[in-house]
Amino acid sequence: MKILLANPRGFCAGVNMAIECLDEAIRICGPEIYVYHEIVHNKYVVENFTAQGVTFVNDLDEVPHGAFLLYSAHGVSPELREHASSRNLRTIDATCPLVTKVHLEAVRFAKQHYNIVLIGHEGHDEVIGTMGEAPESITLVETAEDVDQLEFPPGSKIAYLTQTTLSVSEANTVIERLRERFPHIESPPKEDICYATTNRQEAVATLAPQTDVVLVLGSQNSSNSKRLAEIAAGMGKPSHLIDGADEIAPSWFTGSETVLITAGASAPEVVVEQCIDRLVADYDATVEVMTIREENVQFQLPKELRVLQAAER
Repeated sequence: MKILLANPRGFCAGVNMAIECLDEAIRICGPEIYVYHEIVHNKYVVENFTAQGVTFVNDLDEVPHGAFLLYSAHGVSPELREHASSRNLRTIDATCPLVTKVHLEAVRFAKQHYNIVLIGHEGHDEVIGTMGEAPESITLVETAEDVDQLEFPPGSKIAYLTQTTLSVSEANTVIERLRERFPHIESPPKEDICYATTNRQEAVATLAPQTDVVLVLGSQNSSNSKRLAEIAAGMGKPSHLIDGADEIAPSWFTGSETVLITAGASAPEVVVEQCIDRLVADYDATVEVMTIREENVQFQLPKELRVLQAAER
């Protein structure tokens, strides 16, 4: 067996920042820290922090008054921030800056009285947070068919935004339909879909034709990881989204000579290494790293955490 190891893969700058943020918060404040929703959508990461004593909550009323609360990488609504303030929670904002960019765009368009069409997946943490910035101005769509159902008064100003972790091709299909129906629709100066999401999708699309099977490391609730598996499947390749090596099934590799391994932006490298080790042990696999694009993006830790770090000195 030959393994093609996609590069780039795994953690993006926003996930790196969020995880470093929680690591530092634990170091400075101790493990009695609460996180609103999962810090990132990955089972391995969440279980690792839970084992250290971190508590993940979906309701702020579960957080004791005055406790440390960290917002996940996916962002939160202004309403939730106000609720946290009313409980005197000491908050640390680990929202990915690229998600914050979408929030600010929503606020800007809403202030200018635009009808905002948000392209995204209903119920996703990021979408909930973005819509919370201007709930009366934003309409959510997932597909081109959803666009056909939109009705705005004649002469309305219309703009669109996108969830950062969408499939580029699927988002473009919806955007094309929006432009057909609303030729004067406005868009952000720079696209919202995250650079890392785009790069990982490009790597799969480029490398999948050279392989027999595709393994995507990532959790089922990770939007960007699911998109990678869907892209490979759409190219006719057997594709499996897994959390780790213990989910690998030997039946996947019958008659297969080449396997592509990649990882979603919230999946740690350790789970990739464990899968490689499993295939090397079971199939005497060799590994070839396939670099499609270089990445060097970094985000600094949030201000609240830098203040805590400075207080140590």
